[in-house]
Amino acid sequence: MRLLPLLAATCLGTSAALGIGHWLAGRLPQLSPDSGSRGLELLRRLAPDPVLRREATLLLLARAEGDPGRQRQLLANQAWGNDGVAAVVLKHSALAATALGQQRDAEKLWNQLLRRFPNAAPTADALYALGQQRPSLHRQLFQRFAAHPAALAAALERRQADHLARWGARWPGAAALFREACAGRLSGERRDRLAGALARLGDRAAAGQCLRGQPAGAGTALAIARAQLLGDPAQIEQAEDQLLALALREPRSPEGQQAARLLSEGTGTRNLARVQRLPAPLLSTAPAQARLALAAGETGNLQPALAVLRRWPGDPASWDLQWQLARREALGRRWGHTARLLAPESSRGLPAALAARQLFWLGLSEWEQGQHQAAHRRWTELLQEHPGGYYGWRAWVRLGRADGGLGSAGGHRLPLPRWQPLASGEPLLDQLWRLDQRLEAWEGWRQRRGGKPPEGGGELLVEGRLRRGINDHWLGLGQLEQAQLLLPGSSCRERQQLERSLREVPLAEVFEQAARSSGVPATLLAAVARQESRFSPGVRSVAGAIGLMQLMPETANEVAGVRLSPSALLEPSRNAGLGGRYLAQLLNLWRGDPMLAVASYNAGPGAVGRWRSPSLRNEPELWVEAIPYPETRLYVKKVLGNLWSLRTDPIPRC
Repeated sequence: MRLLPLLAATCLGTSAALGIGHWLAGRLPQLSPDSGSRGLELLRRLAPDPVLRREATLLLLARAEGDPGRQRQLLANQAWGNDGVAAVVLKHSALAATALGQQRDAEKLWNQLLRRFPNAAPTADALYALGQQRPSLHRQLFQRFAAHPAALAAALERRQADHLARWGARWPGAAALFREACAGRLSGERRDRLAGALARLGDRAAAGQCLRGQPAGAGTALAIARAQLLGDPAQIEQAEDQLLALALREPRSPEGQQAARLLSEGTGTRNLARVQRLPAPLLSTAPAQARLALAAGETGNLQPALAVLRRWPGDPASWDLQWQLARREALGRRWGHTARLLAPESSRGLPAALAARQLFWLGLSEWEQGQHQAAHRRWTELLQEHPGGYYGWRAWVRLGRADGGLGSAGGHRLPLPRWQPLASGEPLLDQLWRLDQRLEAWEGWRQRRGGKPPEGGGELLVEGRLRRGINDHWLGLGQLEQAQLLLPGSSCRERQQLERSLREVPLAEVFEQAARSSGVPATLLAAVARQESRFSPGVRSVAGAIGLMQLMPETANEVAGVRLSPSALLEPSRNAGLGGRYLAQLLNLWRGDPMLAVASYNAGPGAVGRWRSPSLRNEPELWVEAIPYPETRLYVKKVLGNLWSLRTDPIPRC
C-alpha cells in the first residue's frame, strides 16, 4: 500500500516542477543570440521546461561551430517532438556524426529524419546525403525540394543544367555548366532556358551563342536586353532596339510591359524616338508618359510632368521624373519651380529614402525663397522620420547643428552588432533565427519561396537580412538597398529594422586595425567598403578593381611601395590597410574635407580638382548635384550617408 502514496507524491512533484518551469519560462526574457553562454549552460542543464532546455542547447550549438564532439554532446536526447526544431536537431546530429567519422550513426539519423519529417526543409539534406549511394533519393530531392541548396548542390554534381537554370542560376559553378550544356544538342525550349539563365547572370555573349540563331522567348529576350543595357553605347542601342521589338510583339504580356518600362528609362533623342513608337497600350502608361514629360521639361515646359505626377503619384517612373526635373530646376536656382515639382501631394506613398530627399530639397527651396521657418519645419520632420543617410546629415547641418564630425580623424568606433527579430511572418523561421540557426532559417525561406525572387519591400527586407545572416553580403546588402526604395514611408517598424540591418558591419576588426595603421576612422573605411564591395572581399569589378576597398592594382602598388599580385589584394586586412592609407593621402590632399576625399576615391583627384568651386563651401548640396559624373554624384551621397549612419543612431521614431 506504500506504493500509491509514493506514486501520488511523484506525480505531484513532477506537476509542480513543470508548473514552476512554465512559470519561470513565462517570466524569463526570450532566449536569443544576445543571451550569455553561462546562463544558457545553466538553462540547458537545470531548466524544468524541456522547450527552454532545447532552445538553450541550439544557441550553444551555434557557438560550438567547428567542434563536432561538443555538438553531439549538446544535441543528445534533444530530437523529441514533431515540430521543425526537432528536424533541425536531427540534421545537425547527423552532420556532427559524419564529421566524427561515425558513418553508421549518421545514416541512422538521416533515415530517422527522412521518416519522421518527410516535408521539413532539413530533410533535403537527408535526401542529399543518403542519395550519394542511392541515386533514386536524389530524384526525390529534385522533385520535393527543388529550390533547396541541397538540391542545387546535387544538381551541379549530377550535371543537371536544366534544374539549375530553373531553380538556382546563381549557384556557384552553374554558369560553367550552362555554357557546357549549350554546346550539346538541345531542344529549342531547353536552349532558350539555358540562354535565359546565362543572360540573367549578365553573360549576354554566352546567352547569344547558346541560342545559335534561334529566336529568343520573351523572358530570355528581356534578360538579354537588360544585360546589354549595362554595356557600351553601341550595346545600349542594340538593347533598346530589342526592347522596342519585344514591346511591339507582345504589348500585353508582362515581358512586353517590362520592356516598355526599361526602354522608358533611357536617355537621348534616339531613345525618345523609340519610346514614341511604342504601341498605344504601352505609350499611355506611366513610364512612357514620364519619359515624354521629361523631354518636355528639359525644354522648360513643366506642365506634362505635373500632369504625370498628379495621375500616377505612386509609380516609380513618376518619382524618377520628379527628381530629375527638380534637380535641374535647383541647379538653375529656379526655386519656385523646384518647390512646385516637389509638392508633397504630387508623390503620395514615397519610399523612405525618396521621402527624405524630397523633404530636404523642399526645405532648401523654401529657405532660398526666404521662408526660413517653413524650411526648419521640413528639416526637423526629416530628422524625426528619416534621421539616417546623406539627407539626415545635411538636414542636421542646415538646422545649425555641428557637421557630425565627418571630417575628423578621431574616435568614431564602429557600432556594436545588435540582434533583432526576423519578423518574417513564418513562426518556425522566426524561431530558428532567434536560436541563431541562420542557415536553417535561410534554407527554409528559400524552400518556401520556391526559388522565386522576393516581391516588394517587405520580402526584400527579410531575404536581405537572411542572406547577410549567412555572410552573403553582396546580394543581401543589395536587397536591403532595394528595400529602401520600395518600403513606404509609413511603415515605421520596417524602416527601423532596415536601418539597424544596414548599420551592421562585418569584418569590424579588419577596419579597426586598418584605422589604427592609417589614421583614418574605421567608420569612414567601412562606409567606403559598403559602397565599393558591400563588404565582399572576393569582388572584382569589370574595370579591374579588387577586393574589399575595390583598389585598382596600380593604385595599390603605388601605396604599398611594392608590386602586389591580384590575389594578395583579395586578403581583407591587406586590402583595407592599403585602402586606408590611400584615403589618408586624399584627406591630406584636401585638408580633411570628406566630400572631396570621397569624390576623389571614386573619380580620381585630378577630376575632382577641376570641379572645385566656391559653391563647395557655401552650397555643398548643389556642388554635389553639379558633379558631371552621375556615378560619382551618387557615390559621394551614398558613402557620406553611410558614414553619418555609422556615427549616429539613425533609427526613426515611431
